[in-house]
Amino acid sequence: MKTILTLIATALLTSCAGTTSTAGVKPYPLDTCIVTDNKLGSMGTPVTKTYSGQQVKFCCNPCVAKFEKEPQRYLAKIQ
Repeated sequence: MKTILTLIATALLTSCAGTTSTAGVKPYPLDTCIVTDNKLGSMGTPVTKTYSGQQVKFCCNPCVAKFEKEPQRYLAKIQ
């Protein structure tokens, strides 16, 4: 009985892990931060967000805040 419950729990957790859909999201085309032009990964794990169907990557969380003040300015770099 414990084995069956463990298998069910594992299956449910595994299926929930992949619920983030990227269908219809344009991939980020650059290997640099959209705000600072720093190489992605140079300051740790890049931060990935989606804005209006476009994936955007940042070198750090402060860049996300800066981007959110003027998103159109930065999105122009990849459009």
